[in-house]
Amino acid sequence: MKSLKLIVGGVIAATAALSTVAMAGDTVDSIKKKGYVQCGVNTALTGFSAPTSEGKWEGLDVELCQAIAAAILGDKTKTKYTPLTAAQRFTALQSKEVDVLTRNTTWTLSRDTKVGLNFVGVNFYDGQGFMVAKESGIDSAEGLDGATVCIEPGTTTELNLADYFRSKGMSFEPVVIESATEAVQTFFSGRCDVYTTDASGLASYRQTASNPDDFVVLPDIISKEPLGPAVRHGDEQFADIVRWTHIAMLEAEEKGITSANVDAVRKDSKDPSIQRMLGTTEGMGEALGLSEDWAYNIIKQVGNYGESYDRNVKAKLGLERGLNALWTNGGLMYPAPIR
Repeated sequence: MKSLKLIVGGVIAATAALSTVAMAGDTVDSIKKKGYVQCGVNTALTGFSAPTSEGKWEGLDVELCQAIAAAILGDKTKTKYTPLTAAQRFTALQSKEVDVLTRNTTWTLSRDTKVGLNFVGVNFYDGQGFMVAKESGIDSAEGLDGATVCIEPGTTTELNLADYFRSKGMSFEPVVIESATEAVQTFFSGRCDVYTTDASGLASYRQTASNPDDFVVLPDIISKEPLGPAVRHGDEQFADIVRWTHIAMLEAEEKGITSANVDAVRKDSKDPSIQRMLGTTEGMGEALGLSEDWAYNIIKQVGNYGESYDRNVKAKLGLERGLNALWTNGGLMYPAPIR
């Protein structure tokens, strides 16, 4: 087929010929057939994904999984969770043990290419930090020369650590432990001088110490860690659904739509962008292969991004929005247009 020329807004753009129907994967069909979304989550990270004493999973990443279920199946409860270590997570997704990773995973070039993943957004902007015992007297990462460091393998944390120490002309002794829970408990027991991971993780794990006040998180942030959901390469429909699920939660917050007022807004709003999102003007659901109330179900059952953040990250960890605030409030969360 020859290339085509399209005229858009007076601008001529030459495009390579494309088949009329993109190759679609089978994830959405599989989800509808089995009746639930299988999400890969952290084994235990308070504020993001962790089981309660009753075995109920909760957290920011868990609620993103629930929002995906609400979008596809119309019911946020139609979810199952597979707790995964950092070393297990990519294999679990590649082998279709899980449908999607909603598990504080950093978006990097190599993961987006060599590992066969598609990252479809960022639901938490973070950065790597360090935790030490208060009695050490260390108040800066530059005081860590020669330290033993507890760390998980197969993580950007491991690579960032090596880069940082090398750039500073410092040395360290790694103590590599596959499970984050075991690694941080090893640190608490005194076998390591330092524990390092994303700053949100440090805040979460510090709470699990028998006396959290015995430990301090240093102020240094040594990396960029854009954390977000990942799906398998080759299934564009499912990637689109996960991407726009997150965007719908952001757009709802920006528009002031909450789980409490979404019914009234849906009934009364004359804003065309809200009408498109909530399905009173049709087309957006069809574009995703979903019902027109896909975003309404997300907001009604799970809430907007701010609601989810406040009841999980802020309430449980005390972390303010910071970079994770909406762009209108000085943050990086900027929803693309639903149109």
